[in-house]
Amino acid sequence: MARKKKIDNTVTPKQVADLGFKHEVKAAADKGSGVYEHFHSQEVAEKIANAKKRRRRYGVIFGFLVGTLLIMYIISMLLTQWGDLVIQIGNLQQGKSMMLFEDSELQRGQVKLNGGSVKEVTNITKNWLPKDLDTSKDGQHNGDNYLAYTFYLKNTGDEGFDYHCDMNITGVAKSADEACRVMIYRNGKEQVFAKGQYENRKKAETDATKWVNNTTVTQFDRKDFKTGTSDKYTVVIWIEGNDKECVDAIRGGHVRMNMIFSVPDEEATTNNQ
Repeated sequence: MARKKKIDNTVTPKQVADLGFKHEVKAAADKGSGVYEHFHSQEVAEKIANAKKRRRRYGVIFGFLVGTLLIMYIISMLLTQWGDLVIQIGNLQQGKSMMLFEDSELQRGQVKLNGGSVKEVTNITKNWLPKDLDTSKDGQHNGDNYLAYTFYLKNTGDEGFDYHCDMNITGVAKSADEACRVMIYRNGKEQVFAKGQYENRKKAETDATKWVNNTTVTQFDRKDFKTGTSDKYTVVIWIEGNDKECVDAIRGGHVRMNMIFSVPDEEATTNNQ
C-alpha cells in the first residue's frame, strides 16, 4: 500500500484569530452595518446618549419642581409667619422712643408683634363675643371664629411726645373685608370699624364707624404721651354675620392687617398747620 503524502497542517493561534476576525468583519459587512455594529459598539453608544438625554430631562423637571416648591414654601412662610395682624413701631424722631409689650409687666420690649391668625372661621356677631376680651388675657387669646390680641405701647424715652397710629389692610381674598369687623379697645374704650356699605361707600354700616378708605381701617393721634407711661390696646377681628355682604362667596377668603405706631415729624406737622 502506498503511503499518503504528509501535509503540513500546522496553524498558529494568531492565524486562527485573524481568520475569525476576517469572518466577523465580512459577516458584519454583508449586513451593511460595519464592524462596530457587529460588536454592539453603536448600540452601546446610543444607550449612553439616551441615558444622558434622560438625565438632562429629569434634571430640568427636578429643578422646576424644586423651584415651584420653594416658591410655595416662601408664600406659605409669609402667610404663616406674619399672620392676620401685625403690630409694629414705625418712624421715630430723634430722642423719642417707644416699645411694644405683650404683657402688663412690660418686661420684654419689641418693635414688632405678631397677632397670629385664625383658620377656618365662620361668621358670628358681636353679641357672641366674650365681654372680657380686653381684661381676660394679654397677648394672643383667639377664640372660636375671632382673633383677639392684647398688647401695650410704652414711652421708653426721656421725654413726652405725640404719636400717630395707622391701621391698614395688607391683604384680602374673596372680598372677605366687606363683612369684616375690627374692634379696638384703647385704654378700656372700645370702637368698632367696618368698611362701609357696599351700595354706598360713603355710608357707614349701622353697627360700626366707617373705615377711612378702602385700605385704611382707622387713623388717630395720641397727644401728650408722657415718658414712662403706657397705653393698652386690644384688637378683635371677626366676620359679622349680620352684614349683607356675609355671603357664601367669601368662604375661604382672608383679611390681613397691620397696625403701625409712629412719631410725626414736628417741623413738618407745624408747617402743614
